[in-house]
Amino acid sequence: MNIFQIFITSSLLVKVVLLILLSSSLLSWTIIIQRLCLLRFAYIEVEKFKKKFRLSQNLISLYKSISPRQGEIIGLELIFFSGIKEFTKLNQLKNCNIQDIIEGMSRVMRICINKELNILDNHLIFLGIISSISPYIGLFGTVWGILNAILSLDESRQTTLHTIAPAISESLITTAIGLFAAIPAAIFFNYLNWKINKLEQVYTIFMEESVAILQSQILAMCKNDFTLTNEKKD
Repeated sequence: MNIFQIFITSSLLVKVVLLILLSSSLLSWTIIIQRLCLLRFAYIEVEKFKKKFRLSQNLISLYKSISPRQGEIIGLELIFFSGIKEFTKLNQLKNCNIQDIIEGMSRVMRICINKELNILDNHLIFLGIISSISPYIGLFGTVWGILNAILSLDESRQTTLHTIAPAISESLITTAIGLFAAIPAAIFFNYLNWKINKLEQVYTIFMEESVAILQSQILAMCKNDFTLTNEKKD
C-alpha cells in the first residue's frame, strides 16, 4: 500500500490528522525557505556596507552619501543612517553636550537594531509550535489507528494480516508524517535563531564601533578648535 492509498482508505479522523500534519509541514518549509533567503540577503548587505564603512574616512560624509536613498536602505546601513541622523539633529541643539548626543544616538541605533531583528524573527514562532505539537498530533493518529485495529480484530471471526493491515498502516503513517513535520521545524527553528543572534552581535558591535569613532572625531574637532582659539589669543 502506498501513502495515497492509505489516506483514501483511512477513517475521517485519520484523514484530518494527516491533512493537519501535511499542512503544518508545508507551512514550516515555506517559513524556512523565506527566512533563509532573508537572512542570506541580510548577511550580504552587512558585508557590503562594512567594506563601504571601512573605506570611509568621515562618518558624516558617508551619511550624506546615503541620504538621497534613505527610503531604500535596510539592515546595517539603516542602523548607521538612523544613528547619524539622530546625531546631526541633537548636535544642532544648543543645550546638548557631547555625552547626551552620543547617548541619544546609541538609543536610536538600538531601537533600529530591534526593529531589524523583529523583521528577521517574524513567523519563527510557528516553527517552534510545529516542532512541539506535530509529534503529539501524529501520536493521536497512531492511537486512533491502533484502536481501529483492535476493533477490527473484535469484529472479525478470522484474524489475518489483511484484516488489520489498513488500521496498522494508518497508525504508522501518522507517526511518520508527524516526525516528518516536526524534525525539520525543530532543526531550522534552532538554526535560524542562532543565525539571528549572531547577526544581533554583528549589529551591536558595529553600533559600538560607530559611536566610538564618531566620539573620537568629535573630540578631535573640539581639540583642534581649542588649539586654534589659543593660537589666536597668543
